Amino acid sequence: MLAQLVDVFKLRIGVMMAITAIAGFAVTPGRDLTIAEVLVLSLLVLASSASAGAFNQYAERDIDAIMKRTKTRPFVTGDLEHNTLWLFIIVGILALSVGVAWWMFNPAVAVHLFLGAFTYGVVYTLWLKRRTAWNIVIGGAAGSFAVLAGSAAADPTLSSSSVLLALVLFLWTPPHFWSLAIALHKDYEAANVPMLPVVVGDEKAAKIILFNTVLLVAVSIVPFFFEMGYIYLVFAVSGGAFFIYKNLLLIKDTNKQTAMACFFSSLVQLTAVLVGAMLDTML
Repeated sequence: MLAQLVDVFKLRIGVMMAITAIAGFAVTPGRDLTIAEVLVLSLLVLASSASAGAFNQYAERDIDAIMKRTKTRPFVTGDLEHNTLWLFIIVGILALSVGVAWWMFNPAVAVHLFLGAFTYGVVYTLWLKRRTAWNIVIGGAAGSFAVLAGSAAADPTLSSSSVLLALVLFLWTPPHFWSLAIALHKDYEAANVPMLPVVVGDEKAAKIILFNTVLLVAVSIVPFFFEMGYIYLVFAVSGGAFFIYKNLLLIKDTNKQTAMACFFSSLVQLTAVLVGAMLDTML
């Protein structure tokens, strides 16, 4: 049962969103938070992300049943009953996280939490995913709101570094997900979901991924010229260079193995940026 809940709430993604929120807080000058407050902030971001993840699986049961990667998800197998009670649970979790954020921190944190969940759950899942190949480009804003929520906990007016870090998350999501979409091309094609590789082909998609990644890495270096130091620069350049290298290999051969390697290298790049940002502010 625990494994099913981890799956349906997409807690792995939620943990990453919580880390991005902490990074957003770390790079923003302003209010200091206690360890307990940082923990609560992380849990609120995790909860709001979990509500969006659960709604995504609730709304996409039909697609998930077709795709090999997702056909064992709880709503598809019947391990979790697909009923209206789940909608009340999902809305309740989001409302609780937003309400606590408003009360414990400030309205800006609450608004960013809500917008992040709304962007992923409604804008991406309901409005865009089945309609356009650029679905994940706009849907990628969901991760940016996690950064801004963390930043707003320190200062509701945000900072140049936090806004740039949010932009990094926005630019990171498309190449991250398009790499996975190349690996799962047949799945998305069978489910009639217009992911970019399905619409333009894997080879052209790989070139678009490279262009996006180069832009992403360039933007990730910009904070060095504002408030970040050399520790951040080393991490951002190293992670970015690794991601670009895997992108180049993907262009040479768009098989499933190179696509998955590119997908995992995107996680390395983002982790490097986030860790570099946090270390730079602590050391």
